[in-house]
Amino acid sequence: MNKLSDEIINSLSVNLREKIKSISRNNINIEEIRLRSQKPLILNANNKDYFYNQNLNKLDTKMDNPYIVTKEDIEQTFQIICKYSIHSFMDDIKKGFITLRGGHRVGLVGKAIVEDGQVKNMKHISSLNIRVSREIIGCSNNILSHIIRGDNQVNNTLIISPPQCGKTTLIRDIVRNLSNGNKDYGFKGIKVALIDERNEISGSYLGVPQMDIGIRTDIIETCPKDLGIMMLLRSMSPNLIVTDEIGNIEEIKALYTALNGGVSLITTVHGDSIDDIKNRKELSNLLDKDLFKKVIILSAKKGPGTVEKIYDLEEKRWYFAN
Repeated sequence: MNKLSDEIINSLSVNLREKIKSISRNNINIEEIRLRSQKPLILNANNKDYFYNQNLNKLDTKMDNPYIVTKEDIEQTFQIICKYSIHSFMDDIKKGFITLRGGHRVGLVGKAIVEDGQVKNMKHISSLNIRVSREIIGCSNNILSHIIRGDNQVNNTLIISPPQCGKTTLIRDIVRNLSNGNKDYGFKGIKVALIDERNEISGSYLGVPQMDIGIRTDIIETCPKDLGIMMLLRSMSPNLIVTDEIGNIEEIKALYTALNGGVSLITTVHGDSIDDIKNRKELSNLLDKDLFKKVIILSAKKGPGTVEKIYDLEEKRWYFAN
């Protein structure tokens, strides 16, 4: 069963709470709850959209008798998420998301108030996206042999994944394994510095990680990756820096700086294949064999965090996950 947590259920408006609570008992792996003002309630599971059928009180891929999310549903849910103190959550609102206890993330959009090129506030919230955070402890175990090398050393590793294929789930478990150590591989554990720009990997709530990211992991939350890398190099003497979703030239330059400082690297990027990354000018440098040694490709067809194959940039050969 894949029952939703109380943290998610209780964050919803009173009108939505019982509906979601009843359908969450069904054997379906709900990944997102989409609330759009004056639009049908949509839940995403296994990369499919489901609508709430009011007559049958169940989820259906067909849009028959759907529940229409009201403006009041949005406003009440937003107030509950902010604990009825919007001002206290202003820093998060400006970034476009709020993290719930349990590590679940609520994205929000509406009318952005922009000053001097920076978002200062968000008013008239029109959509909320509740992303359900789940751990799969051990999902990285079968690929550790490609990441670990020698005596407590780590191969610089790039993870390529289409959206919603579990790259965050996988990288979280990699961090846990490398931070705690793994007896099966004789790996004692190293100091891991995690730049969690969107607070998805650690799911920190009031500074406390809600996910198991290991005992030797230090976290910078909601910090741009290029700035975070420099801060960590100066202050935390990490053995390994981990980030999610590298996407621009400044971030790639920061990776080279970390590499020159003798630090190992693991990061992710959105994509479908190595050729996809090669054809994107701003990302092609990620396939420099002097930057990364291993490239992990996630499967778009199997479960979250499932590795399809691994490419060794030095050996120029493919390996397939067990």
